[in-house]
Amino acid sequence: MMMQRVALMLTLVCVSSVVASAEEKPTFDSERSKITFIGAKPDGKHEGGFKKFTAEATLNVEDPSKGSLKIEIDATSLWSDADKLTNHLKNPDFFDVRKHPKITFESTKIEHDASQDKVNIVGHLTMLGKKVEVTIPSMPKLTEDMLVLAANFDIDRTKWGMTYGKGKINDEVAIRALLVFKR
Repeated sequence: MMMQRVALMLTLVCVSSVVASAEEKPTFDSERSKITFIGAKPDGKHEGGFKKFTAEATLNVEDPSKGSLKIEIDATSLWSDADKLTNHLKNPDFFDVRKHPKITFESTKIEHDASQDKVNIVGHLTMLGKKVEVTIPSMPKLTEDMLVLAANFDIDRTKWGMTYGKGKINDEVAIRALLVFKR
């Protein structure tokens, strides 16, 4: 009877460690991560981005669809390639950072395409008080000590009510994100 209890305890410990190792929460590396954007109009384009943001990921190597991603951006940390433009982007015509100081993304599902080793991270991007579903394509790199999510995708700024300059400024904004996590 005692041996059965010991065997049961060892089995539970082994199963617990396997389950625990299937899912992990790597540590966000803010120094090596970045989020930038490019806005364009017929006669040119401008680059910008955010200096302050955090991200949380849940990684499941055995089943990537069980993973998750949350990002919180400090909208007041917005920058652009022109000081005058930076100030304009922070005002109510665009990001209205006084009224809406945070931008968030929270995944609702992860679609894994093993044949191409890529994932589509589907979730809600909340900006200017509006929550819109977006799909972020990424080809993650996973090593023993690091997870890197690189993504290049476009969003339509008008879906969040950013309509300033419609017809003169392109609705589509190119987003470039590099999120680095330590394992």
